[in-house]
Amino acid sequence: MSLRHAILTALLEKPSSGLDLTRRFDKSIGYFWSATHQQIYRELGRLESEGHIRALPARQPARGQRKSYEVLPAGRAELARWTAAAQDPKPHRDALLLRLRAAAVVGTAGLEADLRRHLDLHRRQLAEYEEIEQRDFPPGRDSAQARLQHLVLRAGIELETFWTQWLAQAVEQLPQLPEPEEGGA
Repeated sequence: MSLRHAILTALLEKPSSGLDLTRRFDKSIGYFWSATHQQIYRELGRLESEGHIRALPARQPARGQRKSYEVLPAGRAELARWTAAAQDPKPHRDALLLRLRAAAVVGTAGLEADLRRHLDLHRRQLAEYEEIEQRDFPPGRDSAQARLQHLVLRAGIELETFWTQWLAQAVEQLPQLPEPEEGGA
């Protein structure tokens, strides 16, 4: 995925200014594709220069007024092309998993506290996703767009459910692991 496609998606959902996009990334898209304010503005400039988006005419002339953008046909075509393109899954890289592997050979000292911290973070994220699901996807909201958006949210819920269960198991099993022998494999 790329930032340009996340921005095109967000602008097709609702024409927005760079600041509005930043806020929307913080509240929804950022859960699975994060970007800084500066990255969003740089990409808006590129998309505009490539003819994928345009700034909407200002309602009233004012210096320093926020520009709102909309997607042009070339931008919609690019997003459709990208959406339909085959893409292989990306290998999962997680420092915590690597640290657990290393703990098998150097010992687990100090690891339990961080596992508990991760567990707490994932529990909070899961609770937030479940709250969003209750609020934004009540029974009967069944448009095609809502179903696809709900699928994305469900992926987040399922991932956080996995991590909370796995981390709880790791915390439970960690004290049971013997310290490795010096020079052991």
